[in-house]
Amino acid sequence: MSLSEGKKLHMHKLSNKDGIIAAAAMDQRGSLAKSLAAAKGVTQKEISQELMEEFKTAVVRALTPHATAILLDTEFGLPAAKARAANAGLLLAYEKTGYDATVPGRLPDLLPDLSALRIKELGADAVKILLYYAPDDDPKINEVKHAFIERIGSECQDVQIPFFLEFIGYDHNGGDDKTLEFAKKKPGIVMASMKEFSKPRYQVDVLKVEVPVNAEYVEGSSVYKGQKAYTRAEAIEYYRQSADVTSLPFIYLSAGVSNDQFTESLAMAGEAGTAFSGVLCGRATWKDAIPVFAQKGAAALEDWLATEGLKNINAVNEALKPAKPWWNRLS
Repeated sequence: MSLSEGKKLHMHKLSNKDGIIAAAAMDQRGSLAKSLAAAKGVTQKEISQELMEEFKTAVVRALTPHATAILLDTEFGLPAAKARAANAGLLLAYEKTGYDATVPGRLPDLLPDLSALRIKELGADAVKILLYYAPDDDPKINEVKHAFIERIGSECQDVQIPFFLEFIGYDHNGGDDKTLEFAKKKPGIVMASMKEFSKPRYQVDVLKVEVPVNAEYVEGSSVYKGQKAYTRAEAIEYYRQSADVTSLPFIYLSAGVSNDQFTESLAMAGEAGTAFSGVLCGRATWKDAIPVFAQKGAAALEDWLATEGLKNINAVNEALKPAKPWWNRLS
C-alpha cells in the first residue's frame, strides 16, 4: 500500500508517536437515543438534541485526553468535537445512522448535507463509513455496496483525506449475530469482507474490522460462557488468517461488547501476533454510563467517567501494547 503525503499528515494526527491508533468512538445516534430513552423510561422521541449533545460532550471531554482520536457524527457531535483534548485527532461519520429495514440488504446511505470535502472543512482528519456486509448475500445487493464504497474512496482521494471503512457482518437470512451458529460463521465473514475491501479499486486507507471470533464462544477465554464454537488455538489461528488476507492497516472495533470481552479479544490478537494498528472503541468504554446519566444527570456522569470510564479506556490502551504502527504496511 502507498499513501499520499496529504493523507499521511492526517494519519499522524490520528495516531501516537509510535503509529498506534487508540481512538474512541462516539458517533452513535439512533442506538444511543434508544438506549437513553430506555434508561429514562421515555419514548425515543423525547430524547432531545440537547440531551444527546450533553452526553457526547461529557464523554469526549473525559476520555480524549487518553485517546489519540475521537470518532463523532455531525448531527449531534460537533459541540463535542470542540471539547476534545488537543492531542486527539478527529474522524467524522459520513453515513446515515441505521438502515431501512423494509428494504432487503441493509443498504447504506449518506447524510445529504455532507461530502468528503465538507467533512475535511469541518476539521476532520478522516472520513468514516459504516457498511453492513454479508459476503454471501445476493450478488446484486453486494454490487450496490461495492459501487457505493468505490464512490466514497474516489471522493476521499480527491480531497486527500483518509478513508476509514468499518464493516459489520450479519446473517442475511435474519439470524441473530449473538448465537453459537453465527459465531461459527464469523471468521469466514470477517475474512471475506477484509479481502474484498482491501482491493485497490475501493481506495480504502484503514480497515476498521470486527475481531474474527466471538470471545464468549472461545473455550478457555476469560469471558467463555460454556458453549464452544472454537478452541483457543483455533481462535488464535483465525486471527492470523484474517490478518493475512489484507495488506492495509487495520484496527479493531468493539461492536458494543463489554470492556472485559473486548480486552480479552485484543489479548488474543496479541497472542496471535497479528499486525493490527490499534482500535476504534466506543461502547466498550462508556455504554455503562448511559443509565447513570439518564437517571442521575450530568454530574453523576462526570463522576462515572472519571473513575469507571477512565479504568475502561486504560484497560483498552494497555491491551494495545502488541499493536504495530500503521506505517509498517506502507510500501
